[in-house]
Amino acid sequence: MYAMRKPWIYKRKKIKGWWVGWYEGHKRKSKALPSKTLAEHFCHIKYTQLNSDVFTGIVDIDWRQMVNQYHRAKQVEGLQAPSIYEALLTLRHYERLAEPSTSRNVTQQSVDEFILERGKEVAKNTLNKDIRNMSTFLNWAAKNRYTASDLEVKEIKVAQKPVTSLSPRQVRDLIRLVSKYSTLRLRVLLAVTTGLRRGDIEAIRIGDVHFDRNTITTRNRKAKKAMAERPVPEQITTELSNYAATLPDGQELLFADRFSPKKWETIRRKAGLPELKFHDLRKTFASLLAQRGVSTAVTQRLLEHSTPQLTNDIYTNVDPVLRQAIERLPVAEWL
Repeated sequence: MYAMRKPWIYKRKKIKGWWVGWYEGHKRKSKALPSKTLAEHFCHIKYTQLNSDVFTGIVDIDWRQMVNQYHRAKQVEGLQAPSIYEALLTLRHYERLAEPSTSRNVTQQSVDEFILERGKEVAKNTLNKDIRNMSTFLNWAAKNRYTASDLEVKEIKVAQKPVTSLSPRQVRDLIRLVSKYSTLRLRVLLAVTTGLRRGDIEAIRIGDVHFDRNTITTRNRKAKKAMAERPVPEQITTELSNYAATLPDGQELLFADRFSPKKWETIRRKAGLPELKFHDLRKTFASLLAQRGVSTAVTQRLLEHSTPQLTNDIYTNVDPVLRQAIERLPVAEWL
């Protein structure tokens, strides 16, 4: 049963008017009104406000208890430990800045103030991660009747950074420079022809390569899902076949050695690309597909993105595509 919170009406000696008193947040509050009728009307309004959680079915529970329940709910959903940690880290920041004691304290005002204060501490991209985590939490809390259902947070706009990707000539030069390191060369070839992340390339097993069909079974370690057969250019399959023939019997992983940051640093310095990251080869893959007219839907599937917007915003270098469109104009005829 819920404990109803009841305001009351009273008069004060030698003072005109009527008063309404009530307890809110364990503090006694009051308001003066000129007539008893107005006092009764305000008393009724305050009664409804104080007991809105009762009337709407909202359950008021301890903040820590709610966080623990959310933690268990994410575990039941099968969310991976790093993702759960990120979600709970956001809630710890909210607890630090908003200081909620119960679910009743999670209001639109407290959430908005949290976003404002958190925005003073971190960059916009990090803030948007907190906003996404907070939005997911609020949806869960509303479904469990711990908070109102109309609470919302919106991501802030972040200026898009230019995508770092290589031109076909730069790719060719890079592959030439890595030729002295056979396994690094194959890693680069796989990255620019499949768009795989480095971690997924490291996880490829020899049995995952279907030499007769020019495909590879890959595991998306980030999203914890597998693509049954990913197409690979025939020339790359030939390269992999020749390499696999040199491996000792019983080796399961395609690459027994570890990726060498030192070798990568040497290569990118020689290539005149000191800021190039291995992950930029994945972006290069997406950009080159876009420049050749491949649809975003197809590229999205190959990159295993959740939304086409992510593919467009982060992994597709639009500038060359726009350049190609401009160059189709008959400027020569005009001049």
